Amino acid sequence: MTSGKPLKQHLIIFTRYPEPGKTKTRLIPALGEVEAANLQQQMTEYTIFQVKELQKITTVSVEVRFTGGDLEKMQNWLGNDLRYQLQGEGDLGTRMKRSLINAFSQGAEKIIIIGTDCPDLNPQILTTAFEQLNVFNLVLGPALDGGYYLIGLQQPIAKLFANIPWGTAQVFSKTVEIAQKLNLSIGYLQPLADIDCPKDLENRDFSNIGQNLCTFK
Repeated sequence: MTSGKPLKQHLIIFTRYPEPGKTKTRLIPALGEVEAANLQQQMTEYTIFQVKELQKITTVSVEVRFTGGDLEKMQNWLGNDLRYQLQGEGDLGTRMKRSLINAFSQGAEKIIIIGTDCPDLNPQILTTAFEQLNVFNLVLGPALDGGYYLIGLQQPIAKLFANIPWGTAQVFSKTVEIAQKLNLSIGYLQPLADIDCPKDLENRDFSNIGQNLCTFK
């Protein structure tokens, strides 16, 4: 949908246009539709800010893979200086695999995929992830809920995204299991918390991302 080939180091951000009632639905019982969408919006904006800080210290191209909304809405929201692509159809694994194949086919050599649900992700962690891809076939950032907040690869490996129980506490362990069967070398980042469901809000202070919500107790 937008032009510009990826660089050797390429970062893909998966997100959703923040429309109330259609985003962060698992948080709606705790926050309501509008505040859940507001949190999604501000976590995405904070992630983009962190990524632009990363671009100040290393050469990396950035691509936003989105669902909901359209190209015009995404550009009005996050700006015209980013590459945008629709996530397309299929489960999360299918969509991630598609984005990797596309970017590698256009010349990227090290690709990292992140979401926008991890407020503790920062340029230093992203830099470390790219550095680890000089050594390891696969880099994973484990999430405390059993998923992962980051995956990085030197080449597209479709089997890492097949038969994964997405949205469960087995995502990380199953991915590692598949990687080990494929004899891939794995680099691990520090575990971080995702914000997906009401319990993830407990004792979280969102002031660092500009969120007007109070700290949840």
